[in-house]
Amino acid sequence: MTWTALAHPPDTLVVLGLALAIEAAAGYPDRLYRALGHPVTWIGSLIGGLDRTLNAGSARRRRAAGILGLLILLGTVGAMSVAGTALAAATGYLPALLLLGFACASLPAQRSLHDHVARVAMGLRDEGLAGGRREVAMIVGRNPESLDEAGICRAAIESLSENFSDGIVAPAFWIGIGGLPGGALYKAINTADSMIGHRTPRHEAYGWASARLDDLVNLPASRLSAGLIVAASLLHPGASAAGAFRAVRCDAGRHRSPNAGWPEAAMAGALGLRLAGPRMYGAEIVDDAWMGDGRAEAGPQDVERALALYRISCALLFGVVVLGASTLKIVFL
Repeated sequence: MTWTALAHPPDTLVVLGLALAIEAAAGYPDRLYRALGHPVTWIGSLIGGLDRTLNAGSARRRRAAGILGLLILLGTVGAMSVAGTALAAATGYLPALLLLGFACASLPAQRSLHDHVARVAMGLRDEGLAGGRREVAMIVGRNPESLDEAGICRAAIESLSENFSDGIVAPAFWIGIGGLPGGALYKAINTADSMIGHRTPRHEAYGWASARLDDLVNLPASRLSAGLIVAASLLHPGASAAGAFRAVRCDAGRHRSPNAGWPEAAMAGALGLRLAGPRMYGAEIVDDAWMGDGRAEAGPQDVERALALYRISCALLFGVVVLGASTLKIVFL
């Protein structure tokens, strides 16, 4: 069996279903992280090395160097993930599916995202503003000292919404399309954007290609994420599917990001909140549009409501994958 034998949609969806179930149940074990690191840390080391080596000279040269660095990154990650799939395929069909399921389980982050956001609500309840600020600083880039309780809770819900899209649905989408290589290449692009895709003097030119490509590859997942949140609102007694749909229709396109507004607007409308809006990153104020037309005064209970909606959304994603794999298996038989 060659790796291409495992690259058809029925099998990539089976791998994806296994990966989502494994990651939801176990996350990424600390012992494994201490022993081997994590694919994101490996990818990050390569991105950092390329940045130190190539990122110099004029803005024009930096932009060209950034394109070259991105091509080297994608070529390296793509070759290694194809080789890994080929090695798995050599073990036989069923063992290969299991091996690839475990490998792909390192790419989405359902469990860790849930735990990080839940700690924000716990920090506020147990230690007040100091605890909330400490915990929210672990998941957002804005200045936590500028946030009151409502700001901390909105920041946590915004991070949950956006990371549901680019940390869970997007890697799942690309694993479903292309198996381990698809998911690994997406993760490389997304990690590059998070490391060098910022409009700073050092990275505005060098990280331009990574930021633009990340916007492109996240387009399908951001729309799918919004749809999953709207659907999950139908199953959550404390959420409004009509409000979620209305907020997406009215506000998603007003966000400064071409993708983040979709899940944020859906979550805001579902919970009757206003998210995004003007906020501070370091000493810089970002004047962004509000998502949703509800109340801005969010509390720990709203973070917990958002987490409940997130769990339903993850379950729906898993259900869609299982249904898709079953349907395509019948079609391909």
